[in-house]
Amino acid sequence: MHRFLLHNDQILDASSRVLSPGQVGLLSGWGVFSTIKVVSGVLFAWERHWARMKRDSARMHIPFPGDPDTVLASLERLIEANGVRDATMRVAVVRNRGGMWEGPGITRDYDLIALTADLKGWGEGVNLAVVPQARHSACAFAGAKILSWAMNLAWLDEAQDRGFDEVILLNEHGDISECTSANIFIAEGNRVWTPPLSSGCLPGVTRELLLSEIHAPDIVVGERTLKPSDLERADEVMITSTTRDLLPVISVEGLQIRRNDGVRLKLQTAFRAFIEGYVAARTQTVPPRS
Repeated sequence: MHRFLLHNDQILDASSRVLSPGQVGLLSGWGVFSTIKVVSGVLFAWERHWARMKRDSARMHIPFPGDPDTVLASLERLIEANGVRDATMRVAVVRNRGGMWEGPGITRDYDLIALTADLKGWGEGVNLAVVPQARHSACAFAGAKILSWAMNLAWLDEAQDRGFDEVILLNEHGDISECTSANIFIAEGNRVWTPPLSSGCLPGVTRELLLSEIHAPDIVVGERTLKPSDLERADEVMITSTTRDLLPVISVEGLQIRRNDGVRLKLQTAFRAFIEGYVAARTQTVPPRS
């Protein structure tokens, strides 16, 4: 990560001691977060990230900032402080109060914390392991992006120890849900499918954009329940996330998959054009800082 972080409305050195075990969300994972791509100094798809965090906070009973413009201004100050134009940002809202482990002197209901780091190179594609019974689609909190992330990290760590890059997580019905930090898509001819939210997957921002805003010639993107066997019948498989855009799948544990890349490349081209348009619009509407 970079030198400075945002703690509420202050830009501080990342080594600053500003958090306390008495903030109940820190030890219990009671908080929400989002990972946002910084493109030419602009927080890409900021409105969608904010909206998802706000929805998830309401579901999880986490106090949440009221004014997105104020938060955005603080996040932009962090980008300036770290001197980055293209980067990855992690934004978290942590619940501070409630229950027997609330520490003395805690006066804020929540803390807003933001960090930036260099973009990660993901290589030319990913090799996926498979974990059954990893998502419970009927859970009231399925699809919420919360700080309690240890299970995902443990599955990922185990898969990487076995030589894989990521993990396909199946739900209680044996349906494909998602990866630990990405959504999954398949292409069948000019039709592209991703599991519905009812599978228990997280509503990723890149996923949402592909379903609603990204238009490539002759390609239709939709939702459909997917089984592992659908991956073998597909012409190509890809995963999506804020930091990966659209990344091809090279292999899947125990399956034989095809590696055509035509549909992904068309969608990736359309997606990059959308990013460029978004950044250009934001740059034109935001006055330069004096």
